[in-house]
Amino acid sequence: MRALPLFCAGLRRLAACLGAGAALAAFALPQAAAQDWPSRPIHLIVPFPAGSSPDILARTIAEPLSEALAQPIVIDNKPGAGGNIGTRVAANARPDGHVLLYTINGPLVTAPTLYQRTLGYDPEQDLEPVSLIGTSPNVLVVGKNLPAQDLDEFVQLAKRRGGSLNYGSVGPGSSSHLAMEMFKHEAGIDLMQVPYSGFPQVITAIIAGDVQAGFMVPAIAIPQVRDGKARALAVTSRQADPALPGLPAMAESGYPDFESISWNAVLAPAGTPAPVIERLNSELARILQSEKVREQFAAQYFTARHSTPEGLRNLIREEKARWDAVIERLGLSLD
Repeated sequence: MRALPLFCAGLRRLAACLGAGAALAAFALPQAAAQDWPSRPIHLIVPFPAGSSPDILARTIAEPLSEALAQPIVIDNKPGAGGNIGTRVAANARPDGHVLLYTINGPLVTAPTLYQRTLGYDPEQDLEPVSLIGTSPNVLVVGKNLPAQDLDEFVQLAKRRGGSLNYGSVGPGSSSHLAMEMFKHEAGIDLMQVPYSGFPQVITAIIAGDVQAGFMVPAIAIPQVRDGKARALAVTSRQADPALPGLPAMAESGYPDFESISWNAVLAPAGTPAPVIERLNSELARILQSEKVREQFAAQYFTARHSTPEGLRNLIREEKARWDAVIERLGLSLD
């Protein structure tokens, strides 16, 4: 009779051993894959057109990253829907470290709220943060003939005009739209939005006097400002930016809660092995310290910035909470 309990106990021990072995094997698979990584060219998806600022900066880090990993980095431009199309492709890619995403904040921060039914990906669930790459403030630009030499004069003029001024944006839900709506709320002013297809069209409209103002990316606005065709009043960062000397920060000019920063980041499909994420983060930290890379970023009015994966995850969450409040106040949906 003792044989049966002993036999059962033996089966339990065997099952326990097999279970532990299966668990170890499951753990070992991604570790082994990570040790062999990268085994072929890496596709870096950029969800914006060739020649755009994200594309230029992605190519800036791609060359030294390729050298560090001893594999080609293939820039894969997949533009459309404000970056959402390419981001969706990356989010649904195989998580083996051979597909990465280089994107701006919009598809990660505002798109999930603006496109709740049609986005096709969840940044929190479908993407794994690797590192922040760079940051840049936007610039509040007005026409050169507008009787406003600084931010305070612009606010006072807008209040006197009572909603007759308008501003250019690159479309509803864009950073140029949401930043102005945040500013209007904080300053207690009213301006009418006029959407355009891109920042070059916005600055052209400001110069022509078709619109009076707009939040612009520096790479498009500053050359026109330096040529005397438009006037820059402030930057949208919390402190003045060394790359844009002479321009006060809006947060230091009476609007302490105002901040609207453009940033770029690298992410991977969720499930990418942790050793791959760690290696990428380490290599990017080194690359972003390079003087050559920092100079190339500065030419696009970006400051190279590195973060831990967790730091990028926290940034995405914090930014989403802040811009969600603006979107909800506007009752804005783009589905």
